[in-house]
Amino acid sequence: MSAQTYKKFENAGSTDLPDKMTIYQDCMNKFNESPISPKRCRILISRLLRLLLNGETFPETEATALFFSISKLFQHPNDSLRQMVYLAIKELSGMSEDVLMATSSIMKDIQNGSDLVKPNAIRSLAYVLDESTAFSAERLLKSAVVSKQPSVSSAALITSLNLLPISETTIKRFANEAQEAIGDLKQFPHSSGANSEYYPNSTFTTQYHALGLVYQLKKNDKMALLKLVKQLSDNGNLLKNQMAKVQLVKLVNDLVNRDNQLFPQFQPILFNWLSNKFESVQIETAKLITSFASSHKNARLVSPDLFASTISTLQGLLTVPRVTSRFAALRILNKISMTSPEKIVICNPELESLINDSNRNISTYAITTLLKTGTAKNISSLISTITKFIHDVSDDFKIIIVDAVRTLSLNFPQEWKSIVKFLIDVLKNSEGGLTFKNSIIEAIFDIVSFVPQSKEVVLENLCDFIEDCEYNEILVRVLHLLGKEGPFTSKPSLYVRHIYNRVVLENSIIRSAAVVALSKFALTKNDSTLKSSIISLLKRISNDQDDEVRDRATIALKLIDFTSADDENSLIAHDLLQSKKFYDLPSLENKLSAYLSSNTDSFSTPFDSASVRKFTEDEVKAMDLKRKQEQVFNNTSEGSRETPIDMSLESTTSIKEQRLDTETYHGASLDQHQEELVATKYADELMNVEEFKDFGSLINSSKIISLTEQEAEFVVSGVKHIFKKHVVFQFNIKNTLTDVALDNVAVVCTSEDAESSKLNETFTLPIDRLMPSIELQCYVAFEKDSDVVMEGFLNNLVFTTRELNPDTQEPYEDDEGFQDEYEIDPIYLNAGDYIESSFIGDFESAFDELPNEEIAVYNIQEDISLQEVIDKLVVNTSCLPLSNTQFAPNDSNSHTLKLFGKSALNGMKVALLIKMIKSSKGIVIKAQGRAEDEELCSDLVNGLM
Repeated sequence: MSAQTYKKFENAGSTDLPDKMTIYQDCMNKFNESPISPKRCRILISRLLRLLLNGETFPETEATALFFSISKLFQHPNDSLRQMVYLAIKELSGMSEDVLMATSSIMKDIQNGSDLVKPNAIRSLAYVLDESTAFSAERLLKSAVVSKQPSVSSAALITSLNLLPISETTIKRFANEAQEAIGDLKQFPHSSGANSEYYPNSTFTTQYHALGLVYQLKKNDKMALLKLVKQLSDNGNLLKNQMAKVQLVKLVNDLVNRDNQLFPQFQPILFNWLSNKFESVQIETAKLITSFASSHKNARLVSPDLFASTISTLQGLLTVPRVTSRFAALRILNKISMTSPEKIVICNPELESLINDSNRNISTYAITTLLKTGTAKNISSLISTITKFIHDVSDDFKIIIVDAVRTLSLNFPQEWKSIVKFLIDVLKNSEGGLTFKNSIIEAIFDIVSFVPQSKEVVLENLCDFIEDCEYNEILVRVLHLLGKEGPFTSKPSLYVRHIYNRVVLENSIIRSAAVVALSKFALTKNDSTLKSSIISLLKRISNDQDDEVRDRATIALKLIDFTSADDENSLIAHDLLQSKKFYDLPSLENKLSAYLSSNTDSFSTPFDSASVRKFTEDEVKAMDLKRKQEQVFNNTSEGSRETPIDMSLESTTSIKEQRLDTETYHGASLDQHQEELVATKYADELMNVEEFKDFGSLINSSKIISLTEQEAEFVVSGVKHIFKKHVVFQFNIKNTLTDVALDNVAVVCTSEDAESSKLNETFTLPIDRLMPSIELQCYVAFEKDSDVVMEGFLNNLVFTTRELNPDTQEPYEDDEGFQDEYEIDPIYLNAGDYIESSFIGDFESAFDELPNEEIAVYNIQEDISLQEVIDKLVVNTSCLPLSNTQFAPNDSNSHTLKLFGKSALNGMKVALLIKMIKSSKGIVIKAQGRAEDEELCSDLVNGLM
């Protein structure tokens, strides 16, 4: 190697990478020298490894030459050099040819090498052996597994684990030796005596590696795993290594996730593990119990004493000095707080003490957890505590705190005053970037939307804020909100001055937004003075120097002029200035895409926007609130799932770093949009069928209902479409058989009470031919005698089966097929199919104002939880749950559910107040419904369950 190259890299802290070709040439020269210089060769190998670990690669020819040059270093007996050689072999084996040539040298070291070199040699075997040669290492690996030297035994177990995907048969032959290694407490030689200071104390890591290998060998044998857990847990002192104990907890988690009925028999073991001397074992056990209990179906299997002991253990871990243990315990408590905040209220003193923790991750988690456990009584004190703290943290943590407060505002709308005060204070007085400020604006917008009584206070504060706001994006959003909500407040003229100031003082982007906001105030009812003032201001703005601002002002003046007339133009102008309905965006996107792709006349035919579904403002708010509720619930359930144990090389995947604020709502997810697009697609396909065009407009469609198992021969799902005088059942049928086609596929629907049925079948549209792996639709249409009909239908799939020619994938011409039928689940029409979700800000007032009342009492004797009843009620009624009543506390025996909606037929409002009490005899439900439509109210309340 040249002196210049050495000089360049003699600084160990240098961030510059060595020159690849220089390293290659120096390696080829020095490794082939005689005699070999161990020190210089180690330095060269270290630099070569640095190159490889930074992503540099060599062509196959050069890599192979390097590999065999390095293998020549086996001739030198220096142990330190040999260790470096094995590291290089592992890195180069993936890009070199004929690596098997080094197998004999490696095996020789395993047999006769020193204890220092043997572990390196054993670990490198996994990189040079393949399926055809793995058997040759069986004897060596088996003897190494039972070695008394801990490092040798661990290396053999890890190599066996890595060879398992390559040669499972070979590794299974020494499964007994691997199991014996779990209980073999291996010590380093001479660990006691005169030279003990030169040897480390054994940590018994071999137990961890042995347990991992045994699990991989027996993971498909449930009884063998149960026996292993019993053996290791009965003898509490057998496992000394804490990682092995954590692995055992994960093994139990795997078993109870496969079969939740096994959980009760593990409860005594879990009790013991909660008091284990290792904090990592306590944390893993607590994670197992809480994640298992997070499922409502599993919650009843977890004894109250065990869960209380788990909370107590986590509470104790909040005060330990180790940061990692505090953080892990806090994370588990945070997940519990999403579904059962009342269960961790006991931890509030410890959580409050962590607010000022020096680690900002911990302090932020403590605050968000406290906010989730907040009640109407302590929200004000929590907010005051956070106010002192929030100005001292970074934007990322501020965003997390603001999102937690945002969730709190939806859960406790009656406490909006203290929450709004906090958000406005942070917005005006806290330093931060666009993302942080925008998160506050999002929270404030939510409060305005879902807590209407806060509107005027918030708007007045936002008017003050925009005087000094530096972000155009936020200014535009606030101006839009002022224009949307300001005209409907008690003093609309109050906001006009602030909006017009933006026209005078700001840039063209802000001026354009201000013009649109101003124009909406011209529609304020019973205020002609304000309208003339707006017209005067707009005329002045129409001379603005910017084209966009001038054009918007001119158009606004023209539209305001049209609103004075009593004709069709007046309605159009009103709609353009202050729209009362909003397009279904997935449907609009779908139809626009279809319009652009099917262009045949150079777009001379205009796009028909009337075919796109529109929503009212309360419907949009209902969908938005429901999505946010589902977002929080889905994140909670996903976050509580445990990853299965898998320690093989192939299963090792990189996990992207997740932010702490992943539960923040960022709009509808891709899956939600996809679901909406599918529903829109089905509705469009239905309306394009000639036979349904006389039915009129489609009033409502249900969600997709599964009518068979997903593993069935024929997978069937259903959708209920409601028209004014008709009902259409759509059956989506998929043929999963690969060797047959189905002809004349139809569904025969039979009413459960044929004599008193109010639906008369008019026609069925069958599927002519259903090929393998294809999904097509069959329709059954009914005419109804009254607006609301509730009935159940038994369903049979009927078809002709014809065998396919494997060469042509078409049915044989001489095969007439045979008639067959397949029973599928019933489909039910209930009152919820005629209802749409609707939002109301003040449920109590709206409930009292509705004229027609109906009360019904139900007694459910099934062994189900309150949450399961609530989920069923929400689905059956299609109403929107309000005031966060869709979640029932796990430890409560009573609950009140508030639901609100409106008729899809005539838009009449309906509200339900449902009280539930659970006892040893079952669940008693008292449903009190009020509505503008007496018949709908009666049908809904009496058909809940």
